[in-house]
Amino acid sequence: MAIEFNHTVVAARDKERSAAFLAEVLGLPQPSAFGPFAVVETSNGVSLDFFATDGPVLSQHYAFLVSEAEFDAVWDRLRARDITFYADPGHKEAGTINRNDGGRGMYFADPDGHNLEVITRPYGSGEARS
Repeated sequence: MAIEFNHTVVAARDKERSAAFLAEVLGLPQPSAFGPFAVVETSNGVSLDFFATDGPVLSQHYAFLVSEAEFDAVWDRLRARDITFYADPGHKEAGTINRNDGGRGMYFADPDGHNLEVITRPYGSGEARS
């Protein structure tokens, strides 16, 4: 069997809110419950399993490869919610997207401060441009 990435646990202050945010912004099915988790599954079967914590939530980075049409839909949903997006992972270039590797990309924060990214081309797949 080939090794595949299956799931990751995402710490959240409110697991339902954070999981619903991700599913809604990315246009994925609503989260399902599995034990103590609120689970968001991507189209390739990888899941993000949101787990409630009372402690501090350390910001993590989660990147999603999307089609051009899906990128436009995510971008529209972010703007409709008045959520700031950035061209860079350090969140310095607000309101802009990047065009790295001949595609498009942007970063935005979830309710717990996790750094989410959507890209239309995998890193290293084309010529880098900002």
